[in-house]
Parts: sequence; structure tokens; C-alpha cells
Amino acid sequence: MKIGWRDGVATLLVAAIVVPYTGYLVRGAVPFIQDPRGMAVTGLVLGLAAAAVLGRDAFRGTWGVTAAFFAIVSGAVGVVTLIRAEEGALSEGLLAVFIGAIAVAWVLAELVHTGLVRPRSGHLAHR
Repeated sequence: MKIGWRDGVATLLVAAIVVPYTGYLVRGAVPFIQDPRGMAVTGLVLGLAAAAVLGRDAFRGTWGVTAAFFAIVSGAVGVVTLIRAEEGALSEGLLAVFIGAIAVAWVLAELVHTGLVRPRSGHLAHR
């Protein structure tokens, strides 16, 4: 297991998404984030930064591709949330899916990047 500075920075970036989201759920608004649109922009910008900091190595192999899938899904849901932010319950549901997908992508990417799971090639080693 190898934890480096990139893992720490990515973790801080994801925490900078999850902590305000938790405050947003509890209070309805936090400083600088007043609605689903603000939370979506925050998640998109910081999530993209976290993925960039981790780099390609976190998205290789079977587990890495799964992390990349969740990252792409979270980005797509984040954009839809941004577009449909004024639609009440729909935007709140989209926002929950968005934040959940970010968290799953981060966990899987960190597992691959730190070496806790091996980035398998996806091919059977033996039959």
C-alpha cells in the first residue's frame, strides 16, 4: 500500500464536496452554496480536479475502469443536475445520485491508486 500526496489532495477535494453537501442537506444552504445548481458546480469542479490529481494510474485495469465509469456517470449526472436545478425534488434526487457516484468513484480510484486492489487487465490469467 502506497499512499502519496496525490491521494491526500484527492481526498481533501472529495471532502470539500461531501462536507458542504452534508451541510446543504441539514440546513438547506451553506456559505457559497444556496441551491442544487451551486452544489452541482462545486461537485463538478472539485470532482474533476480530484480525478486530475490522481491521474491515469487510478483508472487502469478492471477496478480502475469501474472507477472511471462512476466518474463519467457522476459528471453526466452533475451536468443534468446543473441544467435541471430549478425542478425541486428531481434536482435534489439527481444531486444525491451525483454525490454518491463521486464518492464511489473516489473510493475505487483510491483503492487502485494505493495498490490495495490490483489493477487487473480484465483477461483471465488461466482457464
